[in-house]
Amino acid sequence: MSRLALRLAAGVLPRVCNPSGQPRLSILIYHRVVPERDPMRPGEPTQAEFDWQMRLLAEQFTPLSLEEAARRLVDGSLPRRAVCVTFDDGYADNEQLALPVLARYGIPATVFVSTGYLNGGRMFNDTVIEALRNWREPVAALAELGLRDYPLATTADRREAAGDILTRIKHRDPAERQAIVDAIANGARGLPDDLMMSDDQVRALAAAGVSVGAHTVSHPILAAVAPETAQREIRDSKAQLESLLQREIAVFAYPNGLPERDYGAEHRAMVQEAGFGVAVSTHWGVATPDSDILQLPRFTPWDRVPLRFGVRLLLNQRRVDPLTARA
Repeated sequence: MSRLALRLAAGVLPRVCNPSGQPRLSILIYHRVVPERDPMRPGEPTQAEFDWQMRLLAEQFTPLSLEEAARRLVDGSLPRRAVCVTFDDGYADNEQLALPVLARYGIPATVFVSTGYLNGGRMFNDTVIEALRNWREPVAALAELGLRDYPLATTADRREAAGDILTRIKHRDPAERQAIVDAIANGARGLPDDLMMSDDQVRALAAAGVSVGAHTVSHPILAAVAPETAQREIRDSKAQLESLLQREIAVFAYPNGLPERDYGAEHRAMVQEAGFGVAVSTHWGVATPDSDILQLPRFTPWDRVPLRFGVRLLLNQRRVDPLTARA
């Protein structure tokens, strides 16, 4: 019944949400695909959920690689209900769990890699989450770090503490942020070193036809670092991936990705000067032929029910990115 309802919605909603018929591109953001629900990361889809999401895209939409979609957006040949699948950061489960599903349904995808975390590294947000998951004491006494003391009696407490800490430190100077994260890590029993991909996994993705893009080296908020640091992060991530894969890296994702807050016009210029042809933000919306090809919007409907997921994806056709496109 839900498939029939979705087919009917797919026939009607695009005409309602986009009566002009202007080509519009949906670019979905993922980070991880987990084997089962993780209470510390409730927003991440399980492999089973990711499976029905990709099946839905294959049946009701037109999945394209990001490079092809960007080219066809510019030249006016974008097909109806065009969609791209992208992953940020470079988690190992992109290769372990997402890739088999993508291959099953023939879905092109792009994985944006922060190169400094390959081969055993761990991103700052993951250190905080995993440290609180494995905290030794019933309270995380972090007031001395400029945070506060967090009760950790339940998983909900630990999840809430992680969210608060990450909100407080995300936009700080990277060196200051890392010092806080290192101090938090010292309170944990043990932390994983296999969350991110290895070089071999990146090569395996590329060999399977997944597009690999750059996402800086250490995932700084570009607006929070000196211009020379931002430029080095952008250029070095491209160079490192090109050395690893022996191919050109043409696509880039801005860390955190909100225009004007996380990156500015100067960083867009750096991305262009580095030789990237396409770049994506996290500003919510759909791209149109008027969109800036170096600031394409993205979003993801996180509904747990296929019909709601598909309908929200269709309804998002109304949301033309106001910062990078004309309505």
